[in-house]
Amino acid sequence: MRPSTSEPRPAGLRTTAVVEAIRQRLATRALAPGQRLPSIRAFAALMGVAPATVVEAYDRLAAQGVIRARRGSGFYVADVALPPLALTESEPRRPRAVDPFWVSRQSLDADPATLIPGCGWLPPDWMPQDALRRAVRAVARSDGGLLTDYGSARGSAALRRVLQGRLAGLGIDAFSEQILLTSSGTQAIDLICRMLLRPGDTVLVDDPCYFNFLALLRAHQARIVSVPMTSSGPDIARFEAVLAAERPRLYITNSGLHNPTGATLSLQTAHRLLNAAAAHEVIIIEDDIYGDFEPEPSPRLAALDGLARVILIGSFSKTLSASIRCGYVAARADWIEPLIDLQIATGFGGPGQFAAETLAQVLTGGSYRKHVEELRARLARARPRIAARLQRLGITPWLMPRGGYHLWCRLPEGCNAIAVAEGGLADQVVMAPGNVFSANQSADAMMRFNVAHCDDPRVFAALERAIVRSAAAQPALNATKSGQAQ
Repeated sequence: MRPSTSEPRPAGLRTTAVVEAIRQRLATRALAPGQRLPSIRAFAALMGVAPATVVEAYDRLAAQGVIRARRGSGFYVADVALPPLALTESEPRRPRAVDPFWVSRQSLDADPATLIPGCGWLPPDWMPQDALRRAVRAVARSDGGLLTDYGSARGSAALRRVLQGRLAGLGIDAFSEQILLTSSGTQAIDLICRMLLRPGDTVLVDDPCYFNFLALLRAHQARIVSVPMTSSGPDIARFEAVLAAERPRLYITNSGLHNPTGATLSLQTAHRLLNAAAAHEVIIIEDDIYGDFEPEPSPRLAALDGLARVILIGSFSKTLSASIRCGYVAARADWIEPLIDLQIATGFGGPGQFAAETLAQVLTGGSYRKHVEELRARLARARPRIAARLQRLGITPWLMPRGGYHLWCRLPEGCNAIAVAEGGLADQVVMAPGNVFSANQSADAMMRFNVAHCDDPRVFAALERAIVRSAAAQPALNATKSGQAQ
């Protein structure tokens, strides 16, 4: 039956209104679990809509498990149908430790009113949404198998060809057999850890480093040791000493634009690092996720090493889309084979064909290069502007990066970064305190800022209030510690 022409709202909105009306009846207990819903015709008359609209609304609610259809009898409220809002309101949000998961969970779960200068991604309107829409439409019109089937074990051949060309531009010669697509950059590291590590193995990281390296390594029960980061890479003398003393199995780093510091690996440091790693048989995971933000490519360990002991990983979540997830591994062919098996065992393959082909469309469509150039220019304007505003609050950048969106900063004297972050959260501002990035907890006066999320004046107002509260609380905290020591 056709919907009544007298209904003023579009069909989708009419159906949504019927769904919400039923949910409201559930919330107020006007409809109880197990109770029969009004007939389609009766509810259509009550709502002033066509019966077809009620049919669609009932079908939606049945698909969501809220109601159930009984053949020849009608629709009934499901036994477990309870109002989600009432459950949410009855369980207050519990505080959690400020650890490597803290920033991620606070940022991912933030509501639209919350500001997230501590997050690790760009705002949605900085991303190439029109190019993504064109690519999605093009893939949707292609072979139906791309919409329904599993991909090949190595992942999309088209995207791997694109990656071959991009790696060649960095001086990395990789055959197709040396590239594996994964569901994300994080999954790429996870697979490598599964292949190479056993519980208790030692892994070397930079201090500070990307906090999810720490979280992932702890999940693998690795023993984590660290080496201080400098503006040109890890402190190479300390690096050599740690390798000799600790005999780590792996070293994980960013070499393009380091997270969180924004440092760039120098050629001299890269050569010494590779020589030391070879002498001590250390395998290196080089995370190149921020490489496209560099104005000119810096040395890549994978290029200097020829993918002998260096495994390069990356993804496009920072420059294209964190929703269309896809990462990759470039490594020796004999390492790729067990990684394929591990990916099949743990996820029955990597990224879906739809995601991989969509990214291939964007990367080969001619607009990606311009998009990245615009990102670099926009960030080049934002970094000094945000740094100047932070400095007015006494917050000093550790260095001014040559690219990217991170600023690693020192807070004013007497401020504790965790206290400042907790104070900011009270004002609905998520910050990234330094010790979540530090394996040895040596960054309690540091904080990472994402310049792309710092233009709202509320960020600086919340920062200022949190800094004042932290500085005021510090003498009392020191006195307590002194008393405990005595």
